[in-house]
Amino acid sequence: MAIDVLLSGFEPFDGAAVNESWEAVRRAAPALREGGVLARELLLPVEFGRAAEALLAEVRELRPALVVAVGLAAGRGAITPERTAVNVQDARIPDNAGARPIDAPCVPDGPVGYFSTLPIKAMVAAARPGPAAVSQSAGTFVCNDVFYRLQHALAAEPGLAGIRGGFVHVPAADVVAPGDAAEALGRMVRAALSTAADARIPGGAEH
Repeated sequence: MAIDVLLSGFEPFDGAAVNESWEAVRRAAPALREGGVLARELLLPVEFGRAAEALLAEVRELRPALVVAVGLAAGRGAITPERTAVNVQDARIPDNAGARPIDAPCVPDGPVGYFSTLPIKAMVAAARPGPAAVSQSAGTFVCNDVFYRLQHALAAEPGLAGIRGGFVHVPAADVVAPGDAAEALGRMVRAALSTAADARIPGGAEH
């Protein structure tokens, strides 16, 4: 069954009661469906390996045009599509299964990194004037692990050819309310669906 977009968010972790990524996704997906977009949402565990496996199982079954994985970046001040995924797991805190890998690969013998195949600059432009910016790093926790394994599968598996994927971080609710994050996420998804080549606008950083 082919759909337009598969959106994923995460369960709470590190003692939190909610995870803003799932709060945004569970609001954005129904709104997209109401607007005619064939969207599905998926809740992922905050666990190295298992989260990516759950996402990829849905990708292989649904064959969406886009995969937009969403995570929480509590220290950020904007909604941030990620540019790169890197082949490293380096956990400051344990995941929800107690795993805390240090300097381990996401995929043994895999490439150093992958770029997002989403039009991240066009997505940022679509979300503005709200707080939105391109991020250059998805970190080294479960978010990056999901992002890297997703991009690796999309690049390596012939059955997934043509599917575009990437990752978006949302900030904490006291920075961007979940409803506002969901609205911005919906605008980003619509922009990605309608944009084949990314916008030629600045999105870099000096540090």
